Amino acid sequence: MATPSHAPVLLDRVVALLAPALQAPGSVYVDCTLGLGGHSEAVLERLPEARVVGIDRDPTALRMSTERLARHGDRFTAVHAVYDELPDVLASLGLDHADAVFFDLGVSSMQLDVRERGFAYAEDAPLDMRMDPTTGQTAADLLNTASASELTRILREYGEEKFASRIAREVVRRRETAPFRTSADLVELLYATIPAPARRTGGHPAKRTFQALRMAVNDELAVLRRAIPASIAAIGVGGRVVVESYHSLEDRLVKRAFAEATRLDVPPDLPFVPEGAEPALRLVTRGAEQADEHEVAENPRAASVRLRAVERVRPAPPPSRPSSPGAVR
Repeated sequence: MATPSHAPVLLDRVVALLAPALQAPGSVYVDCTLGLGGHSEAVLERLPEARVVGIDRDPTALRMSTERLARHGDRFTAVHAVYDELPDVLASLGLDHADAVFFDLGVSSMQLDVRERGFAYAEDAPLDMRMDPTTGQTAADLLNTASASELTRILREYGEEKFASRIAREVVRRRETAPFRTSADLVELLYATIPAPARRTGGHPAKRTFQALRMAVNDELAVLRRAIPASIAAIGVGGRVVVESYHSLEDRLVKRAFAEATRLDVPPDLPFVPEGAEPALRLVTRGAEQADEHEVAENPRAASVRLRAVERVRPAPPPSRPSSPGAVR
C-alpha cells in the first residue's frame, strides 16, 4: 500500500480561527475529521494549552494519525466514531463540553491516495468507497442492488449529474449481464453514456458520479445534518465551531445551521432587543472564506473549499420544561 500524501487546507487560517477558544489550560479541541492529523498536529504544536480529541470513522486513518501524534502523549486522544456521535464521545471521556470543534468535510487525501479504497476514478480498484471499511454496503453493492429511480435520485441529489437517469438506466441494464466490481467498469459505462460534448467540459465525466456514490455509501449529508447542531450545542461560552466544506450541498447545510444559530429572534420592527433575546452565537467569518491563488496552486484540493466559523457568546438557554398534566394553559 502506497504512503499517502497530506496537505491540510487553509491550515494557518483554521488555527487562527480556533486559537481564541483554546488559550486556557486543559481546553478541549475536537477534530471531528481527524484523517492523517494535519490540523490536529498544528493545534498541538501551536496551542500548547489545548488537549486534542480526534474522531474518525476510518480505522486506518486513526492508526496512522495516532502514530504521527504519539509524541504529544496524553494531550491527544483518538476515538473511532462517526462525527455525529460527538455528544457520546465527549460523555465517554468525562467531558461536559468542548472549547472548539473542527470539521474538514468530504473524502480525505489519504483515502483518495490509497488505490485499494476505490474512491478515485483515475485508477482501477474495487468499488468500495466506505470511509469505515469494516461496516456497511460498498459502492458496488449500491450499484448492483439499487433501483433505477433510487440511483437517479442519488446522482442528481449528491452529484448534480445532468445525465442521472440515463446513467441509472444503463447501470441497471448492464448489471443484468455482469455485476459491477471495479471503478474501471463504472468509468467505461460513464464514457459510453455521457454525450461527447458534455464529456469535454466540467472536468472528468466520472467526477460527479463517484462523488454521489461516496456521499450515499457514507450517508454523509444525513450525518452532517445531525453533527453541526450537535457541535454547536457542545461548545461552551467562547467556544468555536469551524467547518471546511468542498461541496455546495455541504456548504449550504452548514450555512443554514449557522444562520439559524445566530439569528435574532425578535420582531423586525421592535426598536430594541429585549434582554435575554440576543443570539447565543455570532458569526466569526463574513460569509464563506476561500483559499487564495497561491494556496490553490500549492494544493489543488483547496480550489473548492468554503470556510465558516461561529462562536458561542452566551450560554445556551435552558430547555423548556413541559407542562405538567392538567396544568392550566
